Amino acid sequence: MLQDTTTFSYQRERPELIAYTDKTSVQRGKHGLLKPLTQCGILMHSSLVVTPEGLPLGLAAVKFWTRNKFKGTTALKRHINPTRVPIEEKESYRWLENMRQSTALLGEPVRCVHVGDRESDIYELFYTAHDLCTYFLVRTCVDRLAGDGQHTIADEMEQVKVKGVHRVTIRDAKGHPMTMTLEVRYQQMTVLPPIGKQNRYPALQLGNSRA
Repeated sequence: MLQDTTTFSYQRERPELIAYTDKTSVQRGKHGLLKPLTQCGILMHSSLVVTPEGLPLGLAAVKFWTRNKFKGTTALKRHINPTRVPIEEKESYRWLENMRQSTALLGEPVRCVHVGDRESDIYELFYTAHDLCTYFLVRTCVDRLAGDGQHTIADEMEQVKVKGVHRVTIRDAKGHPMTMTLEVRYQQMTVLPPIGKQNRYPALQLGNSRA
């Protein structure tokens, strides 16, 4: 189950008629000056089902939405701790909804692996997978507390022995081939929820890898 978000952007003189998706900057003029641009359109978060061999089978879950405004959101974050906001009130709740919907559709949770990028590094997602008896693979962006809570995942992974070595051929900035050595480590460990959520979610036994 490959989860990700796609943005459909459209150019409109009055973006409020079609709703907002994001804010960005574009280069304008011969000097390449950056000009702020409000993007309008819709967002789609989907779960694409593929076999281990890469054969696509179709979408198991999809969600469309737009955003009303962005003004003041940065200032709001300074006054509200995002960990205190229930996951159901965040856009990131879509990751959990898609996991539940696609797992129910397939009917065999133990055969499913839900794959996401750094945006899916959400503790509530980990707990949802545990609750559904399904599996997930995400690229982490948060160095969470692990073990007895006195160290983090990164600290514990530093002590793990190298389990495998791969050599990968890539090209440098000038297009010349070069070989890189990739060391792989993995370890199952106890991962703790964020401090502000420890009264709502238990610690989980999760597999972690590092390359």
